[in-house]
Amino acid sequence: MGIVQRGMRSILLSRRARFVCEARRLVCPSPYRLLHCGGNHQQKDKFLITTPIFYVNSVPHLGHLYSAVLADTIHRWQQLKGAGGSIFSTGTDEHGLKIQQAAVAHGKDPQQFCDEVSTHFRDLFSMSHVGHTDFIRTTESRHRTAVEHFWRKLQSAGYIYQGKYEGWYSTSDEAFVPDNKVMDSVDKTTGKSIKVSIETGSQVEWMKEENYMFRLSEFGPRLLKWLDSNPRAVYPDKYRTLVRGWLGEGLEDLSVSRQRDRLPWGIPVPDDPTQTIYVWLDALVNYLTVCGYPDNHHAHWPADCHVVGKDIVRFHAVYWPAFLMAAGLDPPRSVVTHSHWLMESQKMSKSKGNVVDPFDRIQRYSADGLRYFLLKHGVLEADGDYSDEKVVKVLNADLAGNIGGLLNRCLATSLNPTQTFPAFSANTFPVHPGRQSNSLATEEDYKLLKTLQELPGSVDQHYENFHIYKVLEETMLCVKQANGFVHRHKPWKLGNTPQDQEWASTILHVAMETLRVSGILLQPVMPNLMSGLLSRLGVEETERSWSDAEDVPCVKGREAPYVGRTLGTNRGVLFQRLQKKN
Repeated sequence: MGIVQRGMRSILLSRRARFVCEARRLVCPSPYRLLHCGGNHQQKDKFLITTPIFYVNSVPHLGHLYSAVLADTIHRWQQLKGAGGSIFSTGTDEHGLKIQQAAVAHGKDPQQFCDEVSTHFRDLFSMSHVGHTDFIRTTESRHRTAVEHFWRKLQSAGYIYQGKYEGWYSTSDEAFVPDNKVMDSVDKTTGKSIKVSIETGSQVEWMKEENYMFRLSEFGPRLLKWLDSNPRAVYPDKYRTLVRGWLGEGLEDLSVSRQRDRLPWGIPVPDDPTQTIYVWLDALVNYLTVCGYPDNHHAHWPADCHVVGKDIVRFHAVYWPAFLMAAGLDPPRSVVTHSHWLMESQKMSKSKGNVVDPFDRIQRYSADGLRYFLLKHGVLEADGDYSDEKVVKVLNADLAGNIGGLLNRCLATSLNPTQTFPAFSANTFPVHPGRQSNSLATEEDYKLLKTLQELPGSVDQHYENFHIYKVLEETMLCVKQANGFVHRHKPWKLGNTPQDQEWASTILHVAMETLRVSGILLQPVMPNLMSGLLSRLGVEETERSWSDAEDVPCVKGREAPYVGRTLGTNRGVLFQRLQKKN
């Protein structure tokens, strides 16, 4: 590419002014706890979390579901802690060459094809209890309005110019690939020599076009400043380091349009019907569209968290913040990047026949069961390994056995004939160990109360760090302690003396308090299952907030308001034990 000519002096001065302004801004070190943001960073009264919008060239797979469930869990955690007026957006990306080709292959009009596939994503998220507040489609008129306005902002600021693009392009990735990211390979079907992207393995082709270019090369220093001034700009550190490496290599200007005679399926460039806006520029603007851009986005922008897969981190952590800076908008507070899913340690592919159908697995394991497995075995930094055998083993142990077993014990009519929430006796279980001679509690019992008291604070930190697997591990360990507590004291063997009955009631109270606190903390992960659990314990919907989980009255020597309350009438099994399927 040739040397880019400088624009008018006024444009340069305005850019310099914006740069100085952005350099003085402080970035909130923790983008998820909005109420705790300090410094001079302008606080928002809204929370915005997004998934990628998913490409509709094919039906949804397990990776799509994982992105959505992960974002949904964090959104529900925010709501549980009182974040009001939040936006959680997801949706479908419906423009581009891949969509155009897929529609032709299916013998359908592109819009009809998009309508059908987009419905599959909407249905999957509905079945999976993904509680999005906005499902955006890039074929909507509101999105076209936002994209056109955004384009004009970039153009009027001098960051878009007409030029010639010559280089490698991957249709599969809908991405332009630099020369140093291309390598020689062999087509497995034809045996011919081809060029592929080093990062994705997708075939690339040499392309020459006259189109519009974005001055990405000017944004290296500003992107580095954004990355270095905010520890969570790209999270976790593994991907932050990756992005920093890309920036260190230098950036080239980016082609942001295609010739419309080659790509008619997309949004035309404003005032130039011969060009179509590059699909990734179009798609990324969806995050502004859901905020009401260009007129009503201020309350929600900048985005607090973009949840993305590792294959699209370059678009979200390099292109997107550069586009935003060029348009005079703040970059996102955090791009949270997760890895992919394998099937029994192998990459999923249709040719291998090992692609996991999420619709089928929801039918087998329930929506909350599948959510639980994905979040327990999904780690941001490393690829998850799926197998049906693992799912059955995990759900039977944790949901049917551990938490389900404890609930069954507590609700057994032989132990709880009145079916009410039992009372706690400070005589048999004093708040301070060793203060009363008639105490029946052991050292292990006090460890359970301590764990229960500390659990919400610990779990809160894990949610904030996207370590959902740690949320589940710690909560299940607490429930396991409670199971051990009940088994240790065997209330079913106690006699009918007043002290025995008082102690039996106390045992059940502590066990049910463990279930109550755990149920509240696990609501973001398993909303329906935990709603059923809390209803069976007689916990009202107004008593299921984070502050309710932090308050364990028996630890403080207070009587709980729900003592004596009639339990829920549903006496069925909480989670049906699964049978291994051949």
